Amino acid sequence: MTPMKATFRRGLLAAALAAIGLAALPAAAQDIQERTIKFGHLNNTDHPVSMGVKRFAELVAAKSGGKMKVQEFPSNQLGNEMQQQSALQGGVQEMSAPATTSLAGIVKEFGLVDFPFAVGNFAQADGLLDGPFGQALIARLPEKGLVALGYWDLGFRNVTNSKRPITRAEDLDGLKIRVIPNPVFLDTFKAFKANPVPMPFAELYGALESKAVDGQENPFAVILSNKFFEVNKFVSATNHVYAANIILVSKRFWDRLSPVEQKIMNDAANEARPYQRQVSRAAAATAVAELQAKGMQYNAVAPAEQARMRDIAKPVTEKFSASYDPAIVKLYNDELARVRR
Repeated sequence: MTPMKATFRRGLLAAALAAIGLAALPAAAQDIQERTIKFGHLNNTDHPVSMGVKRFAELVAAKSGGKMKVQEFPSNQLGNEMQQQSALQGGVQEMSAPATTSLAGIVKEFGLVDFPFAVGNFAQADGLLDGPFGQALIARLPEKGLVALGYWDLGFRNVTNSKRPITRAEDLDGLKIRVIPNPVFLDTFKAFKANPVPMPFAELYGALESKAVDGQENPFAVILSNKFFEVNKFVSATNHVYAANIILVSKRFWDRLSPVEQKIMNDAANEARPYQRQVSRAAAATAVAELQAKGMQYNAVAPAEQARMRDIAKPVTEKFSASYDPAIVKLYNDELARVRR
């Protein structure tokens, strides 16, 4: 054998051995890179959203062999909801978990989730969001630079204020209530003759403390975690809107992931969801007693009064329904009928 042929054969053998070596590695391991994923949100570290982020981070780390690290940035550290949304669209932040309400500015049909008194319990809410309607909304996000991995629980929203208990619609008359900067919320509270004030969440505590606003509306766990009991005396179980968080990923970041990495993210989100919902709903159940222990005066709103409030707000829902994509509105109504059965 000539030296040239021997060299050629050694080269072939080396290439074959290298190929065997690569094949011996799990295919997934070859497709997972070292990554740090910045996951921002508005809530404090004792809030169920933070607990969901931590569980998601654990699952991503486990599934990626420690290569993909999720770094949590709670408490508005990366900016308010709109700032974080822009950061995701621009590709400078990887993930966030805002309330769905914040997306109505880019996909207006997300306003349907905020229709007052639409669902009456958690099973209905989960059925609506996890089913075809919730997925149809998610399908509209990629063209806006966002990818969604499903919905987490934020809870039913309730009114707190410094003036009086809310036992009927008329009790809201004239109250300055901070609302999410969202058209459905603004018009709903106007229908109750309140004076809704749109304001970023990060500014809310200071506004309540200075009496720039009389009250606000949020789920019980948010009210407790943010110590609104220090600046508002009354908490009323209006349960006027079911609120969900949506798990968002920057599309620019998502498109750089391998299919294996995308599957890790999807699977982790799906596994974290039931845990987060369970933690969130347990926290809501205990938060009322804790708020009362902190000195808040609590009252429930009777079901008959909630039904009357739904009727008062009906012109608002009809107005917005007329401005949304008719196919999405029909899907929403069909799915609402299904989950209510």
